[in-house]
Amino acid sequence: IFKFLGAISVDLGQDRIKPYLPTILAPLYRELNSNYADQDPTLKNLSQEIIELLKKLVGLEAFSLAFSSVQKQANQKRAMRKKQRALQTVANPDIAARRKLKRHKNKAETRKRKIESLRPMYKAKRHRSHTLKDLAMVE
Repeated sequence: IFKFLGAISVDLGQDRIKPYLPTILAPLYRELNSNYADQDPTLKNLSQEIIELLKKLVGLEAFSLAFSSVQKQANQKRAMRKKQRALQTVANPDIAARRKLKRHKNKAETRKRKIESLRPMYKAKRHRSHTLKDLAMVE
């Protein structure tokens, strides 16, 4: 898709690409700013190359305006999601408590896996089942 976006950009030319610039930049920006552990470095390099191509194609001023609008939009979405999560914690404490229990359980499992990888002789005790019953609230 990134190659397609780059090809379309070059094909449309400088004047006809400007209205579509924020739409093209959104996935490229998302790929550049993602910090997933299993992220593909070739995608990051490709998105960087296409951004450089767009910068040369439309000029630095038009590019920076579009890029800053995409960046602002992404930050607003992130803030909105954070606010929604905080509101949900207050509005539905039982759901928040379940999510917290699940997060702590996953953290403990990760810790056990890490210890096992560092010390192969050590075997951590693990829960037998991973059902909804394990996530239930304990009174």
